[in-house]
Amino acid sequence: MYDFEFHNPTKIIFGRGKEEEIGAVLNRDGIGKVLLVYGSRSIQESGLLERLKENLGRQGVIFAEFGGVVSNPVLSHTRKGIELAKSTDVEAILAVGGGSVLDEGKAIAVGAVAEADIWQYFTGRVVTAALPIYTILTLAATGSEMNGNSVITNEENSQKYSLTSPLAYPLVSILDPQLTCSVPADYSAYGAVDAISHVLEAYFTRQPGSRLQDRMVESIIKTVMASHEVIRRHPDNYEARAEFMWTATLALNGLTAAGVGDYSFPNHMIEHSLSALYNIAHGAGLAIVMPAWMRWYSRQHPAQFERFADKIFGLKGAEAGIEALEKWFQEIGAPVRLQDAGIGWADIALIAENAADLARLWGMDDLYPREVIADILTLAVE
Repeated sequence: MYDFEFHNPTKIIFGRGKEEEIGAVLNRDGIGKVLLVYGSRSIQESGLLERLKENLGRQGVIFAEFGGVVSNPVLSHTRKGIELAKSTDVEAILAVGGGSVLDEGKAIAVGAVAEADIWQYFTGRVVTAALPIYTILTLAATGSEMNGNSVITNEENSQKYSLTSPLAYPLVSILDPQLTCSVPADYSAYGAVDAISHVLEAYFTRQPGSRLQDRMVESIIKTVMASHEVIRRHPDNYEARAEFMWTATLALNGLTAAGVGDYSFPNHMIEHSLSALYNIAHGAGLAIVMPAWMRWYSRQHPAQFERFADKIFGLKGAEAGIEALEKWFQEIGAPVRLQDAGIGWADIALIAENAADLARLWGMDDLYPREVIADILTLAVE
């Protein structure tokens, strides 16, 4: 294993009805006023929003509301949230929803106390302060509930970039698997793809060694697949929802990448362009990009792909493992070709150019210039 530092400051409160503890948690931390950040219809239709407002009221926690966060959250809406946070003098952010809501909540937490415009922190400026962040998760996928990452799309120039900071970790995240039972089948599928992608990035691009981490990754992938199979047949199955929810959290809380040495996120780098340009679900974009990237990269590093095929599917050969994963994506209803998302050959140059900008920002342009990204994308066309 390679030298590393691991510190995750997020406290997880997991279980049935645990969202009812949020007011008490805020009181214990001395938080008297929060910005309640959420999405749109689902949190209102389920009655969760009203229950949380009543809970905060009983505990004497004042709140300002900021709804309307969309899938693939956008910069213009984030800026409005920052303005509201500043004008109402809130002491913390309470983000209730899936990864998009949590990501925008984190950006608001940074922007509310920032010296510069929030977009500068997505293009390289170092975060030096943020409001405390609390989350209640309603869709398992991104791992944002236990990491310091935030992803926002600048709709003015179609750039989907991220910030990463220890200050963007939630202080407390509440995970009640029951809240995910109403997630539509397609977004449950995309969540499974997303969780798998998070662990596969380092698994395939890491430096040699780290067998413990490999086994952790393989366990996470198999658990995601097994629990999702139950969810597909029985959406209200609490045990499957619970196992899936916690596994998705572990997939991107830093644990599986500790000790693997240098690694990169090429699939996310390319997918960010798909969802920035075409506003498709992040997990759907990853289902398209991953098999294509795996076919391109496996030619250079076949050994780890052979291990993947054997440990996950009991198959021999790198291509057999890639085909099996792609087939599973199709079975759960995720797209695996650009055409499945209404994207054709003619768009590859535009996507590659957009992704190349992010590759430069992430320091990956030596391995992934525009031409290579285009080559990878051609493998995602029928």
